[in-house]
Amino acid sequence: MAIETTVDSPKRNLKDLFNDYLELTKPKVVALLVLTAVVGMILATPKDPSIGLVFWSILGIGFLSSAAAAINHIVDYQIDAKMARTHNRPLAKGRVAMKNAGIFAFILALVGFAALALFVNMITAWLTLAGLLGYAVFYTMYLKRATPQNIVIGGLAGAIPPLLGWTAMTGEIHGHALLLVIIVFIWTPPHFWALAIHRRDDYAKVNMPMLPVTHGIEFTKNAIFMYTVLLTVVCLLPYLVGMSGVIYLVVSFVLNIWFLWYAWKLKFAPRESTAWDMFKFSIWHLMVIFVVLIIDHFWLINPL
Repeated sequence: MAIETTVDSPKRNLKDLFNDYLELTKPKVVALLVLTAVVGMILATPKDPSIGLVFWSILGIGFLSSAAAAINHIVDYQIDAKMARTHNRPLAKGRVAMKNAGIFAFILALVGFAALALFVNMITAWLTLAGLLGYAVFYTMYLKRATPQNIVIGGLAGAIPPLLGWTAMTGEIHGHALLLVIIVFIWTPPHFWALAIHRRDDYAKVNMPMLPVTHGIEFTKNAIFMYTVLLTVVCLLPYLVGMSGVIYLVVSFVLNIWFLWYAWKLKFAPRESTAWDMFKFSIWHLMVIFVVLIIDHFWLINPL
């Protein structure tokens, strides 16, 4: 596939070029990762955290996460070009040169690591870099193509931002931060497998060993249901260990029952759009869970 002939042309609209490079960073995914990191920052500090420390932490974690996303685009551009969901991505369509995308990813990673190393602490810098390598190298280059458990094993890289936020504020790994990591880790398979069911034919077309392709849709529905049950239990842990209060308990319980309802419907009474609807709901589920953790935290500190 020739992708270097018309890419990054100076005649292109600057806004369109900016949007293409922004798309390389997967901004919606990175925004959710950064949100979970910010929750880790807030929960790690009994009082309001330092604004400067939060700024450099967000910048570093965000830039390294964006670099990992850009590397994912680079590695997967040939697969992306064949799949309906991804065929219009900048590299798949040849709107950005591979070399330029690589330089872009390197600069993001360098700036992100330097920000964390110079203005935050080294443990956060190295852990965030490890997350980049886990996602961009171990998951994208190997696991994604090697095993239907790719999203389970590789999901750890996407689950560590709450830990990164915590270490950014304290310089140490804490059990409460690991609970937040576990929540994201258990949430990831039902979230992604719902999408994989919806796009099963796409993955089969490019010989990607996603669970619905290798083990069938019914098997995947069972796995989704079991992981969603496990997620409901895991989400109780912050309350049970005294990390959060009643506000979190009630809201998370309602959200998890709602998630379970989607999993039940997907297994026993699916419609054509059920898997896609569950995937979209799962994003809101995680986002609200972590926002409520912040609300609950400040309520416990300053109750009315």
